[in-house]
Amino acid sequence: MSSTKHTHVPTAITLHKQSRLLELAFDDDTTFSLSFELLRVYSPSAEVRGHGVGQEVLQTGKRDVSINALAPVGNYAIQPSFSDGHDTGLYSWDYLYSLGLNQEKLWQDYLQRLLAAGFTHDSGRDANPAPMATGHGCGKKY
Repeated sequence: MSSTKHTHVPTAITLHKQSRLLELAFDDDTTFSLSFELLRVYSPSAEVRGHGVGQEVLQTGKRDVSINALAPVGNYAIQPSFSDGHDTGLYSWDYLYSLGLNQEKLWQDYLQRLLAAGFTHDSGRDANPAPMATGHGCGKKY
């Protein structure tokens, strides 16, 4: 006897650029509308998730992020290209379904992480990450 895991497969994927929503309809008649901001903040990429527990990178300044393109990846995922240049996350069907099911909890967790990092809900969503320092750190300007 083999055990198989059901994969939720989308029957429709609609990108609403004006409202910044990705609408997904799945084969079990479930539909979700996921904001581009939520998708970007919870990107499954190593750049966002890190390479293990506790290595996640808090994403800030993503309130106005857009999706410029959406590429299919085989028969199991999509790969969005975001307006901030991020394009390395592969969003499997099951991951998208999970985001949809848990989006309210995930959103509240995100807002709490912003507060814990010293932002307000709005400033963290609007803030741009600090520019990376250049040079070698001795204090001399070259």
